[in-house]
Amino acid sequence: MTGSTAEACIVPLGQHLWLLPMTDALFDTVTAAGAPELNGFRKAPTDCDRLLTACSETGPVAYIEADYFGGVGAQTAQVWDGGKTVLGPLLLAEGEPSPTTSTPISQALRRLGAAKGNHVDEFAAVGLGRHRDTDDWLSPTNRTRSDEQTT
Repeated sequence: MTGSTAEACIVPLGQHLWLLPMTDALFDTVTAAGAPELNGFRKAPTDCDRLLTACSETGPVAYIEADYFGGVGAQTAQVWDGGKTVLGPLLLAEGEPSPTTSTPISQALRRLGAAKGNHVDEFAAVGLGRHRDTDDWLSPTNRTRSDEQTT
């Protein structure tokens, strides 16, 4: 990548969850040519399944995507725990009604331990609606760089 750097930045959400925004720069940096893709996702780095399977040995992890414009769009989610896929991949395509079990992202967040409480869903409860653009999550007030110590 010429003229830009890719940083992995961890963003705290509500309910003790964390987000690693998959920016275009980070995607370009971590995607290996020829590695297997994560089925059903538009922007999951290649070989992501292997990495998330390994990470899930210590607790549940999820990969989620939302692509909306003007209130119309799609979302996809998958959850790994104990070294295996335990949910998904779930896809809510553009124009499809939300399932009675809730959206793919809210289902994934529930598997991670989120509760909707008084909010409309788990997506809102953990604060995923704070930003509409992936890069907006990277503002200094939102992020914890991967090289900083977190508590």
